[in-house]
Amino acid sequence: MTVTGTRMTQYARGGGCACKVAPGELERLVAGLTGVAPAAPTVGELLVGLDNGDDAAVVGLDASTGMPTGVVATTDFFGPVVDDPYDWGRIAAANALSDVYAMGGRPVVALNLLCWPRDVLGWDLAADVLRGGADVAAAAGCHLAGGHSIDDPEPKYGMAVTGLVDPARMIRNDRGRPGLPLVLSKPLGLGVLNNRHKATGEVFPDAVSTMTELNRAVSERAVAAGIDCGTDVTGFGLLGHLYKLCRASGVSAVVEHRAVRYLAGARDAVAAGFVPGGTRRNLDWVAPHCDLSAVPADEALLLADAQTSGGLLLAGELPGLPVIGELVPPGDAVIRVR
Repeated sequence: MTVTGTRMTQYARGGGCACKVAPGELERLVAGLTGVAPAAPTVGELLVGLDNGDDAAVVGLDASTGMPTGVVATTDFFGPVVDDPYDWGRIAAANALSDVYAMGGRPVVALNLLCWPRDVLGWDLAADVLRGGADVAAAAGCHLAGGHSIDDPEPKYGMAVTGLVDPARMIRNDRGRPGLPLVLSKPLGLGVLNNRHKATGEVFPDAVSTMTELNRAVSERAVAAGIDCGTDVTGFGLLGHLYKLCRASGVSAVVEHRAVRYLAGARDAVAAGFVPGGTRRNLDWVAPHCDLSAVPADEALLLADAQTSGGLLLAGELPGLPVIGELVPPGDAVIRVR
């Protein structure tokens, strides 16, 4: 199956979360922004900020009722990752909402972020993108209230999302402890399949279904089970996000590569050379901190593959989700793949 009509991906230089600034470059870029206190009095306490590169910011508000409330704030946007504008809207919305779910929170209100080449692409396509985003926000029980749009030579879409979380039941990337199992809720391979889709026009329905699936149910189950450590797997790949979790928590990890699930066609896409630049940058960044001697080069690339709207990586067991490894005491390699 291939696309006919307007190919949205041909108007984007990259693909989805594979367009993220390389993790090493990003950390250098924001290094001076950590630990900076506001000059004026603030409302609430910053519970999660830039320091550990977590999925969203959280400010704790002590309400007059005495019940603490955490406000979650995040944003995410990118160019077309698939050719269907409605599906792109759904994927971008699910991806933006995911950061709130990764913190164990509930999205409350979202604002659209739209960049559009008004002289190149019709407004009917933009309307389809926004409709896709609205449908996913509605499915998440999240208000969608306006946003911001600009005329831009490259189309981009996403959302700024605000949510709520109980600070006492929050999921963070700095709460890992040795002995906890690692589970991953979605299969990998989205980056290489999206790159193949962009190059060839082939459609991968399973990839679209995976990217549009909300992480809401898994997040709610994790919170109910008392899991307090996790992250979502997006642009930095499984290895990149796991490395950040281990570094923030002061632990190492073992990954059983045969336990990791992949979407159908992902291995063929790697073998055929459809590897995004973001995936290669991820592997270059994380490889010095990993023992990858037990896996071939293609497997290492898939483990670092830049995901768009990927699943939750949680430190704790949840029935029905595959255990892909465990956290262990600090060792010579932060991550060992076996």
